[in-house]
Amino acid sequence: MLETVNLSASLDKEEFRAAMEALDLRLGLAQRRLREAGIPVLVVVEGWDAAGKGSTLGRLLQPLDPRGFKVHHVGPATPLEGMFPPMWRFWNLLPARGALAVYNHSWYRRVWNEPVENAASPEAVRAAYERIRVFERQLADDGAVIVKFFLHISREEQARRFKALKKDPAFAWKVGAAEKARHKQYDAYLALAEDMLRETSTPHAPWTMVPATDERLRNVRVAETLAAALEGALERPAPAVSPAPAPTPRRTGPLDRVDLDQGLERETYAKRLPKLQQELRRLQHLCYLRRRPVVLAFEGMDAAGKGGAIKRLTRELDPRGYEVIPVAAPDGVEKTHHHLWRFWRSLPKAGHFTVFDRTWYGRVLVERVEGYARTEEWQRAYREINEFEAELVEHGMVVLKFWMHISRDEQLRRFEAREATPEKRWKITEEDWRNREKWDAYEAAVSAMIEQTSSAQAPWTLVAGNDKRHARISVLQTAVDRVAAALEG
Repeated sequence: MLETVNLSASLDKEEFRAAMEALDLRLGLAQRRLREAGIPVLVVVEGWDAAGKGSTLGRLLQPLDPRGFKVHHVGPATPLEGMFPPMWRFWNLLPARGALAVYNHSWYRRVWNEPVENAASPEAVRAAYERIRVFERQLADDGAVIVKFFLHISREEQARRFKALKKDPAFAWKVGAAEKARHKQYDAYLALAEDMLRETSTPHAPWTMVPATDERLRNVRVAETLAAALEGALERPAPAVSPAPAPTPRRTGPLDRVDLDQGLERETYAKRLPKLQQELRRLQHLCYLRRRPVVLAFEGMDAAGKGGAIKRLTRELDPRGYEVIPVAAPDGVEKTHHHLWRFWRSLPKAGHFTVFDRTWYGRVLVERVEGYARTEEWQRAYREINEFEAELVEHGMVVLKFWMHISRDEQLRRFEAREATPEKRWKITEEDWRNREKWDAYEAAVSAMIEQTSSAQAPWTLVAGNDKRHARISVLQTAVDRVAAALEG
């Protein structure tokens, strides 16, 4: 691929001046229109040391409103970043809708720099390619514009520029031991660059290879490409508004196989509960020592017992090592990002537990049933969720998912009991009663969710919740068994 780049091409001053005047106007206008349209933009700048990434960005951003963009310099992962899945830090660096993020180096460090510097295995590199493709596809499907540049110069040109930089005291620092080492291994990095460009250039996130020998040609090529990409995004038709969700016919599904008549005697419950709590506390300590993070995700019908189960689950845990996150409807900031963004930001670091009281499954449950998400959005979310959980498991995270299930009659009984008990009345709202009227629609959505997102690595545990004691012990026993198995594996 890179052998096709004409490194001898150049542009004279007059051509450059005329081109940039027009491009500056186009870029400034496109930025304003993108902000109004709520379209996020990601600009990735990769390339050789001394290829001019900094000066290219400096010229590119001149016509833009600085309040609408942010530049991120991506170096090696910090110790804190190393405690999370590799893509975690990049989810944290995503722009809001209508904003522009520029990455001087990026998630591509994993497949260009690290295989040489850290001797990453071919298997690890292939897995990294897949995670990158997933990441970029998910963002593009959500409406983001992704523009990627690789600034290319020859080995000889790089050597010439290094020599010039070292002569200038103001810039000599740019040529350190790391830069010299990469120059010596230019051919190895070149082969990796070829693989990177080939494996990750997609219709929704293509690479633009930029000849960077001539500064003027380089700057015009980058500006032209970005302007065209932004203008193209503005020409895309707006997503069609989905019609109101139609009633979902009742069908037999996985929830019908849950035996809601299961119960547990009070004496048995009193004996098993403290033993399981102490065992989970012991496993929590081992997870900390072995840097194994754990996610426990709870979903269920209103009044199904999520809160009670979570309370018993966490009662004996070291409070320094876990966090419970109650998930409500997305707030204003969260709505300006991909629906998984807020959950990536809430993941546990190595050795810690995070309990989610409602989860990323809201996209295929409440947002589906209530029509808050377009049909194509919630249908696409099954794949996105499976990819999300696969990435967590690949990182070594233990993922446990509980659906707390109760009958329609038991829910009614609990609703009425809450209304009749002053100290529990806060637990029942008009929204709870309204959701109850859509019981069949929610059951259908839950069945589809379980069928499409229960995997060997992150299976659903369906908990019979009509008897609270049985439900709580089932949750604790499952957590103990799954965490212990993960530590033994």
